[in-house]
Amino acid sequence: MKTENRLFLIVMISMFIFAAIYGYVTWYNENPAYGVPGEIEWVGFLGLIFSGLLTGMVWLVFWVISRRIDPRPEDRPDGEISDVSGEVGFFSPGSYWPLGLALTAVLAGIGVVFWLPWLIFAGAVAILLAVGGLTFEYYSGTRKLGPQ
Repeated sequence: MKTENRLFLIVMISMFIFAAIYGYVTWYNENPAYGVPGEIEWVGFLGLIFSGLLTGMVWLVFWVISRRIDPRPEDRPDGEISDVSGEVGFFSPGSYWPLGLALTAVLAGIGVVFWLPWLIFAGAVAILLAVGGLTFEYYSGTRKLGPQ
């Protein structure tokens, strides 16, 4: 987790530096085509500040986790590639639930775009059902894992 910790720390610091530079450049602009001289362009400035804050939240999570767990092979300077070999996890080879989840997200997104509360509600319910189907795919039905 130390690698991720350092990565997000660098991104967070750079976002705040970019926000300071952006605020300075928009405050001291001389060209009226780029906004009113003497005023900060708030959308970009606050966008960079909030991006830095969100990245900082992710950094904080990785920092706390990296202090609680033992160093992983990729975090150790003497770590070898063979230290992380082996089974990574189980990945479903032929699941249709991700497609259903994507379609229900599109349904809810269309409801948000056109502001149709009934479609937003229907999309949210469909998303919950698709997430449940994806989560419990191997606990029931013909794909049930374990002793039959």
